This record gives sequence, structure tokens and C-alpha cells, in this order.
Amino acid sequence: MTFESLGLTPALCRALDGLGFTTPTPIQAEAIPAALEGRDLLAGAQTGTGKTAAFGLPLLQKLSTGERTRNPRALILAPTRELAQQVHDNLRDYAKHLSLKMAVVYGGVSLVNQANTLRRGVDIIVACPGRLIDHMQQRNVDLREVQVLVLDEADRMLDIGFLPAIRRIIAMVPKQRQTMLFSATFDKAIREIAKEALRDPQEIQVTPPNVVAATVTHRVHPVRDTQKREVLLKLLSTHYQDQTLVFAKTKHGSDRLAKQITAAGIPAEAIHGNKSQNARLRALGDFKKGTVRVLVATDIAARGLDIPALPRVINFELPMVPEDYVHRIGRTGRAGCTGEAISLVSKDEAKLLRQVQRILKDPLEVRGLDGFPPDWSFRDGNDINDDSTAGQQRARRPQGPRPPRREGGGGNGQRRDGHGPRREGDRAHAHAGQGGQPRREGGNGSGGRREGGGGNGPRPQGQRPQGQRREGSRNG
Repeated sequence: MTFESLGLTPALCRALDGLGFTTPTPIQAEAIPAALEGRDLLAGAQTGTGKTAAFGLPLLQKLSTGERTRNPRALILAPTRELAQQVHDNLRDYAKHLSLKMAVVYGGVSLVNQANTLRRGVDIIVACPGRLIDHMQQRNVDLREVQVLVLDEADRMLDIGFLPAIRRIIAMVPKQRQTMLFSATFDKAIREIAKEALRDPQEIQVTPPNVVAATVTHRVHPVRDTQKREVLLKLLSTHYQDQTLVFAKTKHGSDRLAKQITAAGIPAEAIHGNKSQNARLRALGDFKKGTVRVLVATDIAARGLDIPALPRVINFELPMVPEDYVHRIGRTGRAGCTGEAISLVSKDEAKLLRQVQRILKDPLEVRGLDGFPPDWSFRDGNDINDDSTAGQQRARRPQGPRPPRREGGGGNGQRRDGHGPRREGDRAHAHAGQGGQPRREGGNGSGGRREGGGGNGPRPQGQRPQGQRREGSRNG
């Protein structure tokens, strides 16, 4: 199968040939023909599968053959600055032989420069929802002529909290449009936004959800939390010549870790949301050129990083959301290349590791490191390959034989808990009349209670009203 056979124009095919793209990926082979027909798409695609071309090529072909207007005719929403920039750059490469204008819009850079570009007129806008809302409020952009709307990595946009902004943007574009939604996962929230934004979409799922590339090998090192930094430095020193992407949970943790790695003699940079866009682009550029060997990133900042032939990803800390593990590992093993995913797991992360294994469905290789004995063992109930152990910890039953089942009727049977005489016998002394004599079930003694009997006299202390049976009684 070739791109020509999918129905793309010669101008686009010529640009693809110049980029070295000859054979469509599975997501491209299914999405491009449907998109060229004008169908709405609900596509499940992992990162690194070529989804940008899957929606970008038919979008470019539609705009190149249509009538040009002053306002944008296509809008692509992306969750992060890096992904928006990457999509913009890819579209610019695909449209090399087309006369289309495009702009990328995100925070962290001058709003004025972006506004000037938008006012001059563009065909395509690639934007992060938050910054696009800013331009909408200042009337720098008019979305009333948008013909194609793309939601790229919709699951991540919802995770970040962009759902209100997305709904606000959707309300501003025409109802008669083509909409394509691409997401790595199809959870309930994605289904709901798809129901709102798409019309009779064609659903495409070329790979099962939460599946990483088969070319990636996974390895887990159980370590003490206090030894993680030493273990990381040892791993980086062993593979000093290789580029490595390290994931940390927090922005401050990323900065601190990058400084510690640099102090150990290994050039490193951090990339996260608190960095200015120029600083993020500079760090990413140095990493791609090889000037920086290690890039320490948070989950949000790393979304959209396209680093060719990245050999290794290290999880210094596991993500709180197990699906983020899939997105992290998607940075390596791209385009058929091999990759390695290493996770440093402390005792308090064992539960997160079990969650990761559940979504991957395949066992992870767990290996100790010489000189770094962990402070937890798989035999302690933290074994990720033994969910039954975890279940036993969550709900332990008392040891010993099960108490006998409580049978009906009176008498001197055992109590429900299996200790001593029955409840009625226990309470008999507590509610007895003078002399401590027990009551008679159904009798007429002065201290007793008559089941269903009459009598209008005062009720002795501790007895129930007439006609009310004791809970659990089987008499009467």
C-alpha cells in the first residue's frame, strides 16, 4: 500500500517522498480514506503511530482544494506546547508544495505577536485550548468559518482540565463541520465528549488501548527510596553515551534531579510547565543535538516530545495514573526502533507498579541491583505478580474455624460469634426480675415477657413493649 493508493494528491505525495515516508502506518491506512470522504473520526492511536499524518494529510488536501477565506478553516487542539509545536512543524513539512498559511498558538510566549499573525489571516491554527481562549476573549480570532476540527490527544487534554475550554471552543465553531478526535484511551469522559462533538463517527482502533510498542523492553529495579539518586547515576554512567529521558513527578523535583545529574558530570536539563517556552525549546533542542545527554521531564511537559531513536526512558518515580506509564514509554521504541524502559520502584510505589502491570497485562521483569539491596520484598505482599497476596492484605479473615451458623429456636445454643451461651441467655440475667431469675419466653412470670400476650400493667424495667418480639427470636 502506498500513499497514492489512499487518494492523496501528487503535491502531498511528493512532500512525503522527500521526508522518506513511503508506506502508510496502520492508523494512516484506515483514517486517511475515511477523512477524505468527510467522515467524523473517533480514532484510538498511541503516540508514535503516525496519527499526525493520519488527520493532517486529509485536512491539508481538503483546504488546498477549497476556497480560501480570511478566517481560519481548520483548528487543531493539542494539550501541550511541545505537541502543538510538533504538529505545526509536521503540517508545515507536509504542506511544502501547498500555499497554505498556518499558525501555532500556546502560552509562555508573547500574546501580541500571535495576535498579529492571526489578524493577518491563516488557514490552519494549531493551539492549546487555554491560549486560544485568551485570543477569543480579545477578539483576535474568528472561528465561525472552521470546516475541520481536530482534538489531538484528547485524553490528555481532559486529564489536564481543559474540558470546559474545549466545550467553549466547540460552541464557537460551526455545527456543520468535520471533526476528528484522536485519543490513546477511550474512557467514559472521552465517550461523552465524542458524543457532544462528533456526528456518526467512524471508530478506528488499530491497537488495543494501553499497548506499548513490542520493540520496548521493560525492567523494574526495586530500590530504597533514599538510594534512587545513586541508582540513577549508576545507570546513567553505564550508558553515558546514550541519550536518556528521565521522568519525575514534580517540577521542583525535576529541577533538583537535573542539577544533581549535572553535578555528577553528566550534562542534564529539566523541562516542565514552569519553564518559559524559549527555555523548554532550548533544552529540547540541546537534547536532540546531543549537547545534553539527559532530559528530566514531568508527564505534561513530555507529551508531544518527538525524539528520533531515543534508546532509553527511566522512570525515577512512577506516575500516579497508570495510563501515563504508556505515554511515557511511548517516547522510546518509535517507528520500529528498539527501546528500553527502566523503572526505579520504592516500597511505597508497589501498588502503583501493580496498577501498571494490570493495564499492560504482561509481567514486568523485576531485577535487583548489586550493591543496592531494597527495603521491601515481593514476599511481603508487595509482589506485583501476585495480586492474591494483595487481596489477602486488604481483607484478612480471622484465623481458626468458622463459627457455627446460628440456628432458629430457643434453648442453650451457641451465640453468633461462637463464644459462650446464646444471646437470649446472656440478656436473661440482665433483664431478670427480683432474685435474678431469668425470664421465660412465652411465660407469665412476674419478671417475664409474654410473646404476643395481653396485659396493660406497667412494663418491668428492661423489658420491651408488649407484642414486640426480640430481634432474632424464632418463637411465636
